[in-house]
Amino acid sequence: MAEEVHLGLPGPWAADYREKADHYTTKIGGVPDWPAGDMGIKPEMLQCSLCGAKLCLVAQVYAPVVKLNIEERVIYVLVCPTPECGPKSQSWKVLRVQRCGNVEKTEGGNDELGQATGPSSTSVPEEQIDKNKSPDINDDDFDLDALAEALEQAATLASNSKKKNKSKRASAPIKRPVLKEKTDDLSIPVLPCFYIYYDKEQYRGKGTMGSSSNELVLDKEITDTTNDEEEKWEGEKYEYDKAIGADRTFLKFKKRLDAYPEQCFRYSYGGKPLLAATKLQDAGTCRLCGSSRQYELQLMSPLSYFLHEASDDCSNYAASSWTWLTLIIYTCSKSCCPSSCGGKPCSCCWGVAEEEIMIQEDEAV
Repeated sequence: MAEEVHLGLPGPWAADYREKADHYTTKIGGVPDWPAGDMGIKPEMLQCSLCGAKLCLVAQVYAPVVKLNIEERVIYVLVCPTPECGPKSQSWKVLRVQRCGNVEKTEGGNDELGQATGPSSTSVPEEQIDKNKSPDINDDDFDLDALAEALEQAATLASNSKKKNKSKRASAPIKRPVLKEKTDDLSIPVLPCFYIYYDKEQYRGKGTMGSSSNELVLDKEITDTTNDEEEKWEGEKYEYDKAIGADRTFLKFKKRLDAYPEQCFRYSYGGKPLLAATKLQDAGTCRLCGSSRQYELQLMSPLSYFLHEASDDCSNYAASSWTWLTLIIYTCSKSCCPSSCGGKPCSCCWGVAEEEIMIQEDEAV
C-alpha cells in the first residue's frame, strides 16, 4: 500500500507575527509555541552554529505518531535570521519535542494525519451536560427546550467546522483580523506567520498519487514532457529552463510541485521524500538511541515565496537569500524518548532531540 502524502497548504495569516498559539498548532513563521517551560533545551540548540545568533522559527508541525502511541510530539524547523548564514545548511536546525511515558489520552478524535484533535468543538456545553446528568432526573425535570437549543448550537458548530476544514485550494494565505496574546520576548527574531491546513495529495483524475500504476503514468508523462515546451507554475508563475534534457528526478519533482503550487511542506511519516536532485547524503542515526533515521517531512520552495512576499518592517528577516528547492527532514525511526525519564511508565516528561535536515539547492541560481 502506497504511503499517503499530506500537503501543508497556506491558511490565514496571523494578525500579529508574534502572536501566541499552542503546540498543537501547525504554522509557518512566527514564534515557537513550546509545550512546556522546562524541556531541557540547551541554549546552543536555539543558536546558529555559524554565528551564534538566535534562530527564528520557519515551521512548527504538530506530528503525533499513532502507531507508537505518541500523541504529544512537535517538529520545529529553525534557521539563522542573517542573510549571510540563512542559505547555509549549518544555520538550519530541526528539533523534535515530545512527551514521554504512559499518559492519559485527551478527549477528541483523530484527523487524517493521525493527530489528536483535542476536545470536540461540537460538544454540548458542559454546564448543560452537568445539569442533565443528575441521577434523580425525570421527564418533568427534563428541559427539552434547553437541550434542543444546545443541540442546535452543536449542529451549527459542526457545520461551520466542516466548512472551515474542508479541503480546498488556496493561492496564498489570507488575512485574519483575530488578535491573540503576543510573546513578551521581543529579542526572538520572527518571520511572517501564517497557519496551515492539510490536504491529501491526489493524482488528478487518476486516484492517489503514490500508487504504482499512477507512478508509471507519471513516469510516462515526465518522458513526454522532455519533448514539450517549457512549463510554468500556474499559481506563482515561476519559470524554469526548458525541460528538454533535464534530469528525470527534477522533472518528477517539478510535476508534483506544479500539481499543488501552494504546497509549503509535504508530510509522510516513514514514507519517501520527493527529491529535486539525485544526490542525497546519508541521514545517519539518532544521536540518542542509535536507531536509523527515516523520512518524515520536507519543506517546499513556495514557503519561501510566501515569506518573501510578506516581508515587511514587522519581520527581522526576508527569505530572499534562500535558494533551496526543498529541505528534507529525517527523524528517529523509533521516535525515542528524548527526556531524562527514559519513557518510564507513569512519567510524563517533555524532552527535545535534534534531528537531521538536508538541503537540495536550485543549482541554476
